[in-house]
Amino acid sequence: MYVRRSAVTGIGAIVSCGLAISASVMFPRLLAQGAQRTLVAVFAHADDEGSAAPILARYARDGVQVYLVIATDGAQGGSHTTIPPGPELARARSEEARCATDALGIHPPILLGFPDAGLGSYLEDRARLFHVTARIQEELQRLHPDALITWGPDGGSGHPDHRLVSSIVTQLVRAGAPGAPQRLFYVSLPEEAVRTLNSDSGEPAYLAPSPKYITARIPFSPADFDASRRSMACHKTQYPEDVVEKLSAATRDALKGELPLSPWLPAAATTDLFR
Repeated sequence: MYVRRSAVTGIGAIVSCGLAISASVMFPRLLAQGAQRTLVAVFAHADDEGSAAPILARYARDGVQVYLVIATDGAQGGSHTTIPPGPELARARSEEARCATDALGIHPPILLGFPDAGLGSYLEDRARLFHVTARIQEELQRLHPDALITWGPDGGSGHPDHRLVSSIVTQLVRAGAPGAPQRLFYVSLPEEAVRTLNSDSGEPAYLAPSPKYITARIPFSPADFDASRRSMACHKTQYPEDVVEKLSAATRDALKGELPLSPWLPAAATTDLFR
């Protein structure tokens, strides 16, 4: 994930340490009755899952089948590495993604391999746009999730790759595409974090959702928080160790144990993705 790679350090970290979703009292009962649940997170880049990492860890710990779909190959984004952009960096970032999913206790990442930092340009090429849409839909049809997580229409940081992935996932849900559930939740970044990380390019353009749309406020446990910290530490091309630790401590205090999420459709307050 990145806004400008020179400024990215900490975007995923700022959110990843505090974001989480826990099952409600009813959810363990559903599992006990034999109902299997599947949660899929769809993001643009390896390390974007930091915005939902404790969510993924918590549901996996509760017995949910949790998958991470990453649209791009990561070949252009390495803010803290000597590896030059290209195939070698793409390989390194794919290994970091696998390390991160292992830390979270979820299934290995599903890497679609589209060009990093290039998805925004797909809006100018219908054939390529339809291709990436079809690939994401194929994965949703194969996995058949009960709930989805992705960036909001703001892309979290405003990044074009993030925005396109959000748009495609929302399109598939709106269209009732095979495998696309109606339970879609948007992750966002704190406005203060976006402003800080974009300090060299002016104020962010209304990226944070209005509080009235944030109707899912989900608690997380210390174990989920620790899993998210360890998963973020896997992304060594993005986050130095000292940044991981510093931002982990800061966000633990700032979010006070719960994550705000925006459902795709306005909904009553909830503490569970599946209710």
